[in-house]
Amino acid sequence: MYKMIALDLDGTLNNDEKKITEKTREALLSVQQHGVTVVLASGRQAPGLAREAQALDLKDYHGLLLSYNGGRIQDATTGEVLFDQAIDRATALRFLRHLEAYPELSPIVDDGESIFTTDARRHKVQDESRNNNLKVEIVANIADAVEARGFAPVKILTAAPNEILVPRLEDIRRGFEDELSFVQSAPWFYEATVKGVSKSTSLAIVCERFGIARAEVMAFGDAQNDMSMLDFAGHGVAMGNACPELKEMADEITLSNNEDGIAASLTRHFDFLN
Repeated sequence: MYKMIALDLDGTLNNDEKKITEKTREALLSVQQHGVTVVLASGRQAPGLAREAQALDLKDYHGLLLSYNGGRIQDATTGEVLFDQAIDRATALRFLRHLEAYPELSPIVDDGESIFTTDARRHKVQDESRNNNLKVEIVANIADAVEARGFAPVKILTAAPNEILVPRLEDIRRGFEDELSFVQSAPWFYEATVKGVSKSTSLAIVCERFGIARAEVMAFGDAQNDMSMLDFAGHGVAMGNACPELKEMADEITLSNNEDGIAASLTRHFDFLN
């Protein structure tokens, strides 16, 4: 019934130790062997999907890598970039300079190789570096560095402890609502991409390209940035550890990411796993 499975990573595919359990891995390898396409759909930067892609043998099964909350889609086998939507450089520079008014916030922007920051100790910079296989490059000013390097970022991440970030959400997006899409992907992350770009819009592009209907898609997630993906899919599954908003709109609630929730759900829907 389902030809595609879209998976968020952190809090969904990975347990709290940032690992794919063997039971979940075996279930996903089995569905791929039966012709199902697996899509890693994450807010992570593109290099940050490599470890999970390798663990699930996506290169062998033409899996797909959806990074930057939908800003880029790549074929895991050929390396071909199927979709790439960077933020207009002028808009990115204005937004980064806008964030300078809030020194308690930590902007995180990358060029695919390095995270640019004014201080390696800024909130979540080291975590993002480790999780996404990105170097950390210290610069005097982030916007100036982006301008000097001449690249357009696919995503601009704003990080801060939840109690600092949430009261600033309206300030962060003020003046940019018509140009950028904003989503809180974790209690400490607020992400900006090109207006209209999301996990769901990128899944729609993939489905059209490969002739897969929405009804033939399953999607798994745990956070607010997964809501559009679950809404798009024919069957949306919220993890047991998911945020209340996602559970409310999901078609199914499975076990948590620490209890092989993905494998438990797949076993219910694919007879060959029983």
